[in-house]
Amino acid sequence: MSFDVHALDTAVLWGSGVTLLAILAVRVSSRAGLPSLLIYLLMGVALGESGLGIQFEDAQLAHALGFAALAVILAEGGLTTSWADIKPSMRLGASLATIGVSVSVAVVAVLGHYVLGLPWELAVLLGAVTSPTDAAAVFSVLRTVPLPRRVVGPLEAESGLNDAPTVVLVTLVSTHAVADNGVLGAVGIVVFELAVGLAFGLAAGFGGAWVMRRVALPSSGLYPLAVLCLAFLGYGAAAAVHASGFAAIYVAALVLGNSELPHRAATRSFSEGIAWLAQIGLFVMLGLLLSPGRIDLDIVGLALVAGLVLTLVARPLSVVLSAVVQPRPWRELGFVSWAGLRGAVPIVLTTIPLAEGVDDAERLFDIVFVMVVVYTLLTGPTLPTVARVLRVARRSEPRDLDIEAAPLERVAADLLQVTISPASRMHGVEVGELRLPRGASVSMVIRDGETLVPERRTVLRHGDDLLVVTPRKVRVQTEERLRQVSLKGRLAQWLDDR
Repeated sequence: MSFDVHALDTAVLWGSGVTLLAILAVRVSSRAGLPSLLIYLLMGVALGESGLGIQFEDAQLAHALGFAALAVILAEGGLTTSWADIKPSMRLGASLATIGVSVSVAVVAVLGHYVLGLPWELAVLLGAVTSPTDAAAVFSVLRTVPLPRRVVGPLEAESGLNDAPTVVLVTLVSTHAVADNGVLGAVGIVVFELAVGLAFGLAAGFGGAWVMRRVALPSSGLYPLAVLCLAFLGYGAAAAVHASGFAAIYVAALVLGNSELPHRAATRSFSEGIAWLAQIGLFVMLGLLLSPGRIDLDIVGLALVAGLVLTLVARPLSVVLSAVVQPRPWRELGFVSWAGLRGAVPIVLTTIPLAEGVDDAERLFDIVFVMVVVYTLLTGPTLPTVARVLRVARRSEPRDLDIEAAPLERVAADLLQVTISPASRMHGVEVGELRLPRGASVSMVIRDGETLVPERRTVLRHGDDLLVVTPRKVRVQTEERLRQVSLKGRLAQWLDDR
C-alpha cells in the first residue's frame, strides 16, 4: 500500500487556502452582523459537487467529525465563560436547556406531523434537532449588541447546556430506543446520561484544577494542552460508560476556566484558536455534505413553514414556560426568544439519523440546512434593532466605553484596556476623580499615539486609551465604576447607576 505524497501536498494547499479565506471572512460577517457560519457553509457548498466538484457523502465520517468539533467548541465555551456572569441566570439557562427544549420538541413535532404531514419519527427528529441554540451563532452576533449580563447570561448558559440533552434525545429516536424502552424508559436514559456526565465533568474539572495548581511543567505552552486534555478526559470517561460526553466536557471546562490556574490567558487564547479551527472545518464539511440538486420547492416550503413554527410559536412558548423558575420582564424574555439562533448544532444533529440509516434522513438534512440559513439571515441582522425596540440594550456599553481585559497571572490581577469613545462623558474628568476601588489604578494613558504616565490631575479626553491595573477580586467593581463615570461623568460619584 503506497502513500500518495502529492495528494497530501494538494490537500495541505487547499486546506490552508480555505482556512485563510474563512479567517478573513470573519471580518466581513462581523460588519454585516451575520454569523460567520453562513459564509463557511456556503464555502463548503461552493467546494462541493455543484461547485468545484469535491465529493463528500460519508455520513458516518461527518457524524464523527461533527461530534469531535462540537466537543472542542463546547470546551472553549466552558473555558472562556465567566461563572460570575452566568451564575445569576443559571436557573433560567438550565430551564431553557431542559424544559424549553422539551416544549420546543413537542410543539414542532405535533405541528410537523399534522400541518406538514411528516411521519411521526421524522417530525420528532425535526423538533429535536432544531430545538438547541448554537453558541457560535448566538455570540458572533451578540458581540455587536450592548446587552446587560442578565440578558446575555441566560443565552450563554442555554447554548452551553442544551446540546447534551438534545444529542441524547436524537440518538434515542434515531436508534429506535424510544420505541424499545417506552417514553418513561427513554426519559430515564436521558436523566442517567446527563447526571453521570455532569458527575464526570465535575470530577475532571475539580480534580484537574487540583493537579494543575501543583504541577510544574517545563514550558508554558504545555499548560493549555494539559487543560484541554483534562476537559476531554471528562468527555471520554463519560462516553465510556454511555453517559453524556457533551455534558461532561462543558462542565469540566467551565470548572477549569474559572479556577485559579497558571497561564490562564494562554489557555484561553489557545482554546479560542482551536475552536475557530473546529468551527471552520465543521461548517465547511457540512456544506460539502449538502447536495444542492436535492433542494426543490417542496424542501424550501417545508423549511420555511417549520422555521416559522419554531421562531414564532415553539421558541416563544418554550421561553415563557421556562421563565417560571426565574421570572424576568417581558422585554427581556422577548429578546431571549428572538435571539435563539440555530447554527451548526442542528445540522450536525441531522448526521445522527443519516448515519443510522433512518428513512428520509436526507430529506431531514436538507430541510434543516435550508431552515438554518434562511432564519439566521432573518434573525441575526435584526438583533440590534430588536434590542433597541425592546429597550434591553445598554447605551453605556460598549458605545460609550470599550473595555478589554488581560490577566496578570503572577499577582492575581487583570490589566484593563479602556477606550474613551466620542459618546463618553469621561471626557474632561481627571484621573483622581475616577475614584476607582482600592488597589486599582490608571497606570498609563495613550493619547495620539504617545504614552504618558498619568497623575491625579491628568485630564482624560475622547480617544484616549487607558491601561488600568486592578486586583482580580475587585475587577467587576472597577469595570462598573468606569462605566458609571462614562455615563454620568463627574456626577457618578453621587448618582447611583446600578
